Formats: sequence, structure tokens, C-alpha cells
Amino acid sequence: MEDSKNKNLEEFYLNSGFATRALHAGEHVGQPQHVAHSGAIYQTSTFVFQDAAEGAAIFAKEQPGYVYTRLGNPTVRLLEAKINALEGGDFKRANPDVGVYTQAFASGMGAIAAALMAVAGAGDTIIMGDVVYGATTHLADNVLKRMGIQVVEVDTSDLAKLEVVLAAHPHAKALYLETPTNPLLACTDLAVASAMAKAVNPGMLVMVDNTFATPFLQRPLEHGADVVLHSTTKYINGHGTTVGGLVTTIDEAYKNAVFTVLADVGASPSPFDCFLINQGLKTLPLRMKQHCSNAMAVALFLEAHPKVERVFYPGLESSPHRAVARKQMSDFGGMVSFELRGGVEAGRTLMDNIELFTLAVSLGCVDSLIQHPASMTHACVPREKRLAGGVTDGLVRASVGVEDEEDLLLALDKGLALV
Repeated sequence: MEDSKNKNLEEFYLNSGFATRALHAGEHVGQPQHVAHSGAIYQTSTFVFQDAAEGAAIFAKEQPGYVYTRLGNPTVRLLEAKINALEGGDFKRANPDVGVYTQAFASGMGAIAAALMAVAGAGDTIIMGDVVYGATTHLADNVLKRMGIQVVEVDTSDLAKLEVVLAAHPHAKALYLETPTNPLLACTDLAVASAMAKAVNPGMLVMVDNTFATPFLQRPLEHGADVVLHSTTKYINGHGTTVGGLVTTIDEAYKNAVFTVLADVGASPSPFDCFLINQGLKTLPLRMKQHCSNAMAVALFLEAHPKVERVFYPGLESSPHRAVARKQMSDFGGMVSFELRGGVEAGRTLMDNIELFTLAVSLGCVDSLIQHPASMTHACVPREKRLAGGVTDGLVRASVGVEDEEDLLLALDKGLALV
């Protein structure tokens, strides 16, 4: 009876709109008959069995249930069910026979590490975007390399270059990329890149870090990707109160491999963190609309300012990535990067004097943040490699929040006056 009810709820949410799914999907699936209005926090390390037979059946996966929070938890499952509906709902409507599976992690890097370790081992190759989150580059250089996994980098937004690298490495296990990228906001045509990878090797997994876009603006599964990753620390939580990560896939065998890494390594999320992330998800559509609107205003203001050399934002008419962004995103996101005339000293002056924007790393919070990638988020990337990827010493990255637009522009105007 309960399974039938759960199935009906899942089918109902599958046919609902994005905002409805963000609010309700997964909330009452697989929970007791009497439930709290907000998903309960199962803050427990272990679970009680009614008898030995039930314990054995749950361990053997002959009946549903939970045994130990490292291996699964109802609060964590709620988050995973919600992401299945948001990241994979439209895809599943078009492909009803294909499963969508999500695994939550204790951090975004936990998710990325498990995702890559689940697909490759000693002697294998992964093709990776040449400009990605600094910690991802650090993982590739300092952990994957030590495991015997070769990482070949390429500008995935340049499809001609990507085609050459794919052809040179037809046995690569995965193509891993960000779009938009961190911090230069370059966009890769997911449909074309995915088709190119599959043409070279049908078994190659296309893996997309979708943190900047969120499933509200872009859903890579709909464009040919096999795996989607998120740092829930950012927009999905939205309030800077948790650290977390997600891996979503349509490949069941790969899902099982990811779970094996999670279970063995132990990068399992806290139920309380998942509760907070679920609360943040309920307002994701509302927040992203304001983030996007404010970011466009900020980008236009900066582009017209005489002290700004260049602005990186895919929504600008001047952006070489605008056409691709419009093709696969419903809006252009809340991140803006820019190069000041005067280089690193100009950037330091701005960050030390600007009001309203908080000098802090991370992104996707409701309040605006500003930081210097070369000395902060990408400091772990060797300088030559960073410069080759366009992350210059004077680059400034802003995560534009949901404040009043006029206040954001005034803060920038006053800060730039001091540069």
C-alpha cells in the first residue's frame, strides 16, 4: 500500500512544474504515516530493526529500510528525491523507461572525487575542461595522478579543439566539464559536445558540473550528458549554512559504482545539513530569478565603466558565449567576473573598500560576495596554468545576491571611484 502511494506521489510530481517540484517532490516519499509538514531530521547514526529477520532482509536489499546513516538516511533520501525531480524530471518525462539516480555527499569535492573515482582507475584517461574550479584541478593533479589516472585538459567551449582531443583519446572514460565555467563563465554546447564524445566512444560518460547554472536554469541530462554534479553549498542551499554535494546520473551501473565509493570512503552528508539544503531548495526558483536580474544589471554597469577592462558574463551581447547560453539555459546566472584596469592592485583596492558586497569565497548565497580568484579560489592552481586559462592576476569574481539592484550598483560605483 505504501509503495503504491509513493509511486503515485512520484508520478504526480513528475508531471508538475519546476517550482512545484522544488517545494514538494520527495517530501513524503518513504516516510512514516504521520509526518511533519517539513521533512523530519533523522539525526541518527543507526536504525533499529523489529527483529533479526527484518535486519537481514534490509541488509540483503530484499525490503526497503535503513541500517546506518553512512549508507543512507531518510532526510538524505528526501534531498536525493527532490534533485531527481528537479535535475531529471523533464528528462524522465521524455524518457519514461530511463531511471534517474542521485547520491548526496558531504561536500561538492566529495561528490566530484567519488564521481571521477567511480569511472576511472589506474591506466585510464579522463578528458577535463582546462578552466574548472581550482579544487577540481588540485584533485586531478595531486590525487588522480597519484592513482595512475591521466587527465587531459582542453577548452571544451572550443568545439574544434575538443574534437581533436577526443579523437586522440578514444578510450577515455569520461569527458568532465563545467558550463558556465568558474570563474570565466565560458559556455560549452552540451548537445554538440555530448554527441562528439559518444561518436568517438559510446561508453564515454559526459559529466557536467552544473553548480553555476543550477537545475532551474540548465539541465544537462536533457542535452546528452550522463552525469550531473552540484556543490549544494552554493545556489542549491542558497544561504551559506552548509557544505554538500550531489551526483545525479541516468546510468544505473555507474550509480552503483558511485555509491560503492561513498560507502567505502565515507563522504556521507549530515542529515541536518540535508534538512537545511532542502529548505533552501524550496525557494530556488524565486532566488535564481533575482540573482539573474541583478547580475545582468551589474554586468551592464561594469561593461560601461571606464575603469573596467573586460566583463565576463554570458548574458552580455558582447559575450562570445551568449548564443550557447541562450540555447541551453533559461537565463544567464548570478555570477559576474571582470578585469579592472590597473590589475591586481586595482582589484585589491576595490575589494578592500566596497560596501554591501562581502569579501568571501564561495558563491550562490542570497547576499552578494566578491573575491580575487588568483589569490583565493584558484591559488592552488600553478600560476602559469592559471594564466594560460585566462585567470589573470587582476580578475575579480562577484556572486551577485538578491539585494535591491540600485544598492548593488551604488556600492560598485562608490567602490570603483576609489580605484
